[in-house]
Amino acid sequence: MAEHIAGSEEAFVQMMNDKAKELGMNDTTFKNCHGIDEDGHVTSAYDISLMSRELLQNHPDITKYTTIWMDSLRDGKSQLVNTNKLIKTYKGITGLKTGSTSLALYNLSASATRDDLSLIAVIMKAPSTKVRFAEAQKLLDYGFSKFSFKSFGNKNDVIQTVTVKKGVKYSVEAILKDHAGTLVEKGKENQITQSIELNNNIEAPISKNSKLGQVTFSLEGHNLASVDLVSASDVEKINLFTMSKNVIYSWIDLLRT
Repeated sequence: MAEHIAGSEEAFVQMMNDKAKELGMNDTTFKNCHGIDEDGHVTSAYDISLMSRELLQNHPDITKYTTIWMDSLRDGKSQLVNTNKLIKTYKGITGLKTGSTSLALYNLSASATRDDLSLIAVIMKAPSTKVRFAEAQKLLDYGFSKFSFKSFGNKNDVIQTVTVKKGVKYSVEAILKDHAGTLVEKGKENQITQSIELNNNIEAPISKNSKLGQVTFSLEGHNLASVDLVSASDVEKINLFTMSKNVIYSWIDLLRT
């Protein structure tokens, strides 16, 4: 696969290292594409979690495969069994990857989702496969017992109506550009505050999805999440023609009344 994509394993490994750097995996250096022990081929639990999060967030279809316990190949002549034993026993498990070598011992990146909260537990150099699953379960249990996911709104939710200067319309709806939510310690969900900061002198013309400001959610003085507020629609700039048209429509409305 490395040769097919990049022309050579060396070129593909360079691509791997470039991507690792892009993701902020500062403890990671890849020396090969297969993961077998090699001098200088290193990573950390934190970096594995970054890589796992990238996979889950941007390629969510992977869980269609990482949650399969057993499948058959070649008209049932061969069978594959998932090496992640948590697939059978842990509520909300979504994957993700086991691995072991003689030097690295037994490793696991375990992911699970409950009540919209997704967690990743990384175990490295466990002395046995049984230990890696037990320790991953402890970490996931701790996360689900201590934290929850607090949703602040969904993409395109209207947050505020904003006044527009020099426009054919006097206002426009400011909506969330993306889903808004964050991890929060259980019991503190109702202590979260919301603040809205709008751009100065919002003036037409305005294109749909233009940034109008941002909304920030805080807890005990610490920012939890910030999401851009964008325009729900276009607002054209008023000109002599549109001014005249508006005056005529106003006259017609007055005559009708």
